[in-house]
Amino acid sequence: MNRTLNTVEIGNIVQVEELTLSGSMRRRLQDIGIIQGTRVECLQKSPSGDPTAYLVRGTVIALRAEDAAGIAVRAVS
Repeated sequence: MNRTLNTVEIGNIVQVEELTLSGSMRRRLQDIGIIQGTRVECLQKSPSGDPTAYLVRGTVIALRAEDAAGIAVRAVS
């Protein structure tokens, strides 16, 4: 079953499998270190549910759900 970053619950850690986004957003995510194999932790969601804060390589970033939906992930065992 394919899972995307926007479905990850708070406190869970996942690993990036692939980016399905294209264009400038894909490049921005790659520039901040969201590439295949990167571990990402879901820290918190805004009161409205969008955006969500993630811990990526020691840095907290906020992503909109529509952008996070373009990041395929798998659970870290």
